[in-house]
Amino acid sequence: MDRAFILAEVRRTAEANGGRPLGSRAFSRTTGVTKGDWGGHWARWSDVVRAAGLVPNTLTPAYSREQLLDKYANYALQLGRLPTNADMRLKARTDDDFPHDRPFRRLGTKTELVAQLLDYCRAHNGMEDVVSWCEAYTREHAECREKSQQDSVELGFVYLVKSGRYYKIGKSNAFGRRQYELSLQLPEPVRTVHVIRTDDPSGIEAYWHHRFAKKRKAGEWFDLDAADVNAFRRRRFM
Repeated sequence: MDRAFILAEVRRTAEANGGRPLGSRAFSRTTGVTKGDWGGHWARWSDVVRAAGLVPNTLTPAYSREQLLDKYANYALQLGRLPTNADMRLKARTDDDFPHDRPFRRLGTKTELVAQLLDYCRAHNGMEDVVSWCEAYTREHAECREKSQQDSVELGFVYLVKSGRYYKIGKSNAFGRRQYELSLQLPEPVRTVHVIRTDDPSGIEAYWHHRFAKKRKAGEWFDLDAADVNAFRRRRFM
């Protein structure tokens, strides 16, 4: 792109902006002249502005934590909800007074940011809606985290099998495989009597071993009667 045209556009847009040159992003949005166009002539945007006979804008000072929270809260009010990451990027591209995402990263993760935003908005008038959105987000995040923890719990089994006249109470995370292993080890056929699903195989196995302790024969083998077997079979999940 012609160098003279770029400089003329810098002067024109600066005049329309009260004599203050636009930043590179605002200049690109206004004129369609991108960094790829002017980058072939100058290394930095400030060099372009100086070549146009203007004084480059000074760097924006670092935002304080309170300034970032205030901008985030007011943008939330503008949207009518908490902004997403995509919202934040769009706002930064279209509003030169809105920080890019890097300053907001200093506030931590989204959950940490919302916690700080909640405290900030509770202390400032006119932020009641943002307070309610933060509280709702916090509740939903806690519920999702709890569900995720529950889903990550590995279910196992406590089983009751019979071989000959004796019963074995054991635990396994894959009962079908365990039953096959037992059938290979024992001289008499192994019959499944009942299986209890549980998120605490060790604890539930210990419970039944203790309950039938007086009827233990050897290891995990027990001499149970019909009442004992029926008590075990009444449990489907523990």
